[in-house]
Amino acid sequence: MPDEKKIDPFKPQAPSIPGVSHSEEKPQPEPPPPPEFPEAPKKESAPPYLWTALAGLAALFTVAGLLYWSRSSSPKPKVQDADAIAAPAPATEESSKPDRNLPVAPGTVATTDELAKAWSSKRFLFRDPLTSQSIPAIVVRLPHGDYWGFSLREPYGTCELEFVTDLQKLQSEYHFSADHPMVGNPCSHSVYDLLRYGGGSTNDDLVRGVIVQGTGIRPPMAIEIRAEGTKVIAARME
Repeated sequence: MPDEKKIDPFKPQAPSIPGVSHSEEKPQPEPPPPPEFPEAPKKESAPPYLWTALAGLAALFTVAGLLYWSRSSSPKPKVQDADAIAAPAPATEESSKPDRNLPVAPGTVATTDELAKAWSSKRFLFRDPLTSQSIPAIVVRLPHGDYWGFSLREPYGTCELEFVTDLQKLQSEYHFSADHPMVGNPCSHSVYDLLRYGGGSTNDDLVRGVIVQGTGIRPPMAIEIRAEGTKVIAARME
């Protein structure tokens, strides 16, 4: 018997077709290897000090936010309370007076040197012994050397008199022509002449300062003045 070819059971034989020759089977090409892709770079972990800095910044922002919230939510002071704190203390009666630094009578109110010239004058305050009220007053050196003092408060009124030495002012504001200083009442525009006498508190009294213009009731209230050496003293008021 001829040698029979061994048949590989795992490799089936090609079928025998008449007229078709069977050549040796060509080996099948192996599939190409899969393309190689570059590996992704590995991420480096952040250094430890960076995490510490980030944690510190987060804590700082947290504290700042808490402080802002506490300030914005705290109750604001009332406006009237702030005004009360900022407002200055009201001025007292003495500090509001422009004459608070003037001499006070009874007592010395001037010197003979201060009143050396005719029609020179010096303001002072006369304290009423009954009411303890300080009344504005003035002493004037008259042309013949006499001193005359009087209250600058209008008799039986509240207006303050003024000793006017500017004759032009007498003409423009009081509409009165004079050749020497006068006493004027700016409220009623009454004019008093210290060189002439007029009625005082009673019909028998004559007081310097007769009314030469206006509706005044009487001359200014007189104050007794005496000179002792170089001192000019205001003693008492009528």
